[in-house]
Amino acid sequence: MSSAILTGTTAERFARAVQQKLSGEYDEAENLLMSIIREEPSNAEAFHEIGLVYSFRVHDNTLPALEKAVYLAPTNVKYIVTLGKTYAMFGEDDKARVAFNRALELDPFNDEAQKNLSYLG
Repeated sequence: MSSAILTGTTAERFARAVQQKLSGEYDEAENLLMSIIREEPSNAEAFHEIGLVYSFRVHDNTLPALEKAVYLAPTNVKYIVTLGKTYAMFGEDDKARVAFNRALELDPFNDEAQKNLSYLG
């Protein structure tokens, strides 16, 4: 990836990373997101997004990235639900239940957390 692609504001690079992810260009998205994380190691949104990029490739860093996003933004229900779904995808049902229950503590009417928790039984 050209270093020119890695230039711009954080918001601009984040928007490009999301576009790259949606286009299936995961390496490019990862590079952009890692450039943001290097500059802003507390950017929960970047960790969440890179976790999603990793999940499309079943990458070893998927769970650590999503766990970091939740650590940095512990009340972000979207991040918690994503982590729960990813735990379930990796067969970690107990951790998935904990995540979905935490999401429901924060947002008792969250349909996605309720639905996923019911799938786990």
